[in-house]
Amino acid sequence: MLGSGLLTALVALPMHAAETPWSRIPDVSPGQPAAIGGPSNGCIDGAEALPSTGPGFVSIRRHRNRYYGHPQTIRLVRDLGRAMHQRNGRYIMIGDLAQPRGGRMSSSHVSHQNGLDVDIWLALADSPAEAIRATPEQRDPPSMLTPNKLALHERFGPDQLFLLQAAAQDPAVDRILVNPGIKRALCQQENDAHWLRKLRPWWGHDAHMHVRLKCPPDSPHCRAQSPVPMGSGCGSELAWWFSLEARSPTRASSRKPKARPQPPAQCQVLLSGR
Repeated sequence: MLGSGLLTALVALPMHAAETPWSRIPDVSPGQPAAIGGPSNGCIDGAEALPSTGPGFVSIRRHRNRYYGHPQTIRLVRDLGRAMHQRNGRYIMIGDLAQPRGGRMSSSHVSHQNGLDVDIWLALADSPAEAIRATPEQRDPPSMLTPNKLALHERFGPDQLFLLQAAAQDPAVDRILVNPGIKRALCQQENDAHWLRKLRPWWGHDAHMHVRLKCPPDSPHCRAQSPVPMGSGCGSELAWWFSLEARSPTRASSRKPKARPQPPAQCQVLLSGR
């Protein structure tokens, strides 16, 4: 629990350190599982911890303490790991989920706040020990795209396709963020298959997929994103990502910072130590 003494200490910290008090909470809350708020402004009550390893999966970089999620998120990881292990005996590598009570992280993510996000690397490992050795903090698994980010690298094969498709076809999954290059290559390869609809193009995401689940029925305070548009998403909306406008280096730098939204009231309760 985050007691009043720790809360007082957090308030007294310099602003840059006090901006993410969620990362200092070491344990989950005792409530019933519930995702609260949205992926970029939320938290999670009664989170479940992902084991360090299981059939077909291994959780890497656990020193970050970001391996908690809604039970549906944990179930998805277990299902995907089991499916991969049955397929070839190998392991999927699981990156960040959420902190013990979710909330904003001190680095790497704006989202991953309400326990419904999970990063899954597309490279596979032959064993949990190999996965840990191969992924120290400053060394990510390899990209699945060629250096220009316009075509699939030869390391992207049937196993990576199987993993993406299995995740997209899970009814609990809302969307999967992948690099535009991966999306376009699969649109061409899979002939606009319906499951491609859940693959949403976004910058980065060339070495891992960012899977986001739908708001579960047990989470009335969960805030869903706008629905994914109908269709495969392989048309003009995808072509924009390869336009001069989208690829302009001045585009990102010209954005004005947005005001930070007020967290949901239920999250304030979790932060105060319930």
